[in-house]
Amino acid sequence: MLVFVINKHGEKLMPCKKSKARKLLKQEKAKIVDYKPFTIQLFHGSSGYKQNVSIGVDLGAKHIGVAIQSNNKVLAKGEIELRSDIKRNIDAKRIYRRSRRNRKTRYRQPRFLNRVSTKKKGWLPPSLESRINNTFHWIDKFHSLVPDPVFNIEVGKFDVQKMMNPDINGKEYQQGETFGYYDVRYYVFDRDNYTCQVCKKSKDKILNTHHITFRSHGGSNRASNLITICTDCHTSKNHKKGEILHSWMVKHKKAPRYKETPFMNTLRKRIFNKYPDAKIVYGSWTTPKRKDLQLTKTHYNDALAISGIEEDFINNSSLFKIKQFRKKKRSLHEATARKGRKVPNAASKRNEKNTKYSNGFYLNDKVKIAGEIGFVSGFCKGGLYIKNIYNEYITLPNKKYKQVPYKQVQFVNHNNNWQFIP
Repeated sequence: MLVFVINKHGEKLMPCKKSKARKLLKQEKAKIVDYKPFTIQLFHGSSGYKQNVSIGVDLGAKHIGVAIQSNNKVLAKGEIELRSDIKRNIDAKRIYRRSRRNRKTRYRQPRFLNRVSTKKKGWLPPSLESRINNTFHWIDKFHSLVPDPVFNIEVGKFDVQKMMNPDINGKEYQQGETFGYYDVRYYVFDRDNYTCQVCKKSKDKILNTHHITFRSHGGSNRASNLITICTDCHTSKNHKKGEILHSWMVKHKKAPRYKETPFMNTLRKRIFNKYPDAKIVYGSWTTPKRKDLQLTKTHYNDALAISGIEEDFINNSSLFKIKQFRKKKRSLHEATARKGRKVPNAASKRNEKNTKYSNGFYLNDKVKIAGEIGFVSGFCKGGLYIKNIYNEYITLPNKKYKQVPYKQVQFVNHNNNWQFIP
């Protein structure tokens, strides 16, 4: 990946090689202004020679591909991974709050009458709002690093009803798959011919509906996530590992989920409003273009095809990876009752898993161990846990345990809530 450059007046210049940036810094002709990505600012007001620059962005529900090219040369390419655990954390917070209200503690007035006002036009759940805001943040970030770029963005347009039923047409969109049935339960029975899907028996059986993907794991009450099962098979014992129901669940595929498709449709509309001058393309255009370039299916290769690069391009850029990290772990997630403690709440110690700082290290600090670059993911007695950007533990050579002593870790730099590997 090349080094981005701005002049004395903050004007964007063409990126330079790492060797040239190193010389400018050594000769004290420039200074470092950012590390993610690496950017320097000149001490003089050079206008520089500016070329035509094109940025390709491949939008996804959890991953964003970015590629920057100029005159058929790749200046930068990589992938950004967004958080996908926000909803799970909010659900956990909701459970802990409700359990707290049931304990004999100081009265906390329920907040049920002050939420409607927040759901104004354009309101989105926090998990989706976070993804959209971070998507815009990184698009604007790369836009601010190169002079006068041309934007090429791939968006997705999905018809969920068509994905569930390819033959749907006309007024069937309004009726739905359970039209004409008393409720979804009877539709599932009729679809499965009133036959238990585990034991395949239908005579003299009391039937129930069963979730393929449990609601606690993100499943829904839609008919596609329900199956017919008899009371003989639908027992707590059969849910256990190795029993008939559990074995059936393992063998069969999980129900298809369409959680991300409405989000991609919402993101597409917001992209239109946010970047009206961008060139918008769809997957039907990107796929044949990527195949013509003989590139494998990845987000950054899709972005490279979207950027408008032609065959026989020059790839002089290494791959970068950016990932979002959750640093704040609040006490509410500890699920530890405060009642009965002899130590006041203000002086009580936090759970070890929620420690932010220890022995000069902070959460998400960039460190080096045994020649590998990693990030601090947690602390323990006498050491810490280190993971790479792919969420894999980094351990000492020939050791199986995950803990790493402080003296074996080399500090690189402090970090915010983003991990960046150039």
